[in-house]
Amino acid sequence: MIQAYKEYWHNMTVMNASAKRGQYWWPQLVNYLVLALYSILTGVSRYIEITPDDVTVIKEWNTITIIFILLNALIWLANFTVRARRLHDRNHSNWWILFYLIPIIGTIVIFITLILPSKSNTRWPQNQSEF
Repeated sequence: MIQAYKEYWHNMTVMNASAKRGQYWWPQLVNYLVLALYSILTGVSRYIEITPDDVTVIKEWNTITIIFILLNALIWLANFTVRARRLHDRNHSNWWILFYLIPIIGTIVIFITLILPSKSNTRWPQNQSEF
């Protein structure tokens, strides 16, 4: 688990490799826990609020909110690339990420694809551990 999380951050810009199930799911779990703990400790759970008048309001800009935004941006980038590597492990292209544009069904398709076991002899034989 710890090795998978280290690889997750070390390879956050690597797109041309593959990632096994554990190399994808352990960092996801740890990130949810880290963000939940940060939210609990700081009281920041979101940085944009929608008022009853349907007006979007950016919360007060302070150090805690900026750190929260930067942490979310880094996690988004690392999740994007590890998701691409996981799709490579299933012998799919990065373009499969576009399934997310299809409401509900796209998310279900990607989720099922990400939980399925690895395929052998893919176009991306190099695992992220080898970088």
